[in-house]
Amino acid sequence: MMAKKERIDVLLVEKGLMETREKAKRAVMAGIVYSNEERIDKPGEKIPIDAPLEIKGKTMPYVSRGGLKLEKALRVFDVTVQDKILIDIGASTGGFTDCALQNGATLSYALDVGYNQLAWKMRQDERVVVMERTNFRYVKPADLLKGMPQFAVIDVSFISLSLILPVLKTLLVAGSDVVALVKPQFEAGRDQVGKKGIVRDKVIHKAVIEKIVNLSSQLGYVVVNLSHSPITGGDGNIEFLLHIRWPGEGNEGIVRLPITPEQAVEAAHHEFKEKS
Repeated sequence: MMAKKERIDVLLVEKGLMETREKAKRAVMAGIVYSNEERIDKPGEKIPIDAPLEIKGKTMPYVSRGGLKLEKALRVFDVTVQDKILIDIGASTGGFTDCALQNGATLSYALDVGYNQLAWKMRQDERVVVMERTNFRYVKPADLLKGMPQFAVIDVSFISLSLILPVLKTLLVAGSDVVALVKPQFEAGRDQVGKKGIVRDKVIHKAVIEKIVNLSSQLGYVVVNLSHSPITGGDGNIEFLLHIRWPGEGNEGIVRLPITPEQAVEAAHHEFKEKS
């Protein structure tokens, strides 16, 4: 059975490599879009949806926009990945892994339930352990052959963090930092998600963040900080960055947020309103 095909400009947006189809078209015309090391020339060309895509050039410092999210988190949360082993849950194209390696991480377990999404640059890097077709919920410490992670990043779709965080704590070294992307469209109830999967209501955003903050502390994590992603999701949703820390078994979870979820939501809406 042949893989389903889609236009290059559409795929670039869906994979988070470009914000809009118009920007995707310009990138193709500029000659900086590649698939399997071959340059793509026509934005309307259709290729298999699972074909690897990569942006080369100065438009983006990472293999995907995801790197911009971690870049902001490292800066705003004042945390470091230097000399640490990373686990990248929902690695997709590898933007988070790329950013982490550029900031001194020694190794990344790039884990995704999908297949053939990881950019060639990441796939070829000896510091990257490619774990494709892997459902994180069933990962055990014995699966991580090159050492236990000391830092985790989470950027998952179509699944709640409530199914990720309980497993994650069984895989982390005590004192590990976690940067999790909170996506309202996958945390809110179905009746709260609008057309095309967009959640715009500030009240729902606040409730979703509070849900994940409370869950984290109940699971024994220390909830350290909160901000918003510098870019919206591929579908236009505002998303939030949450910094939590795993103190190790036997320690009580606690919330130490310097700002409230409501303040984080207001800041996010204000910034994206200014940009629109």
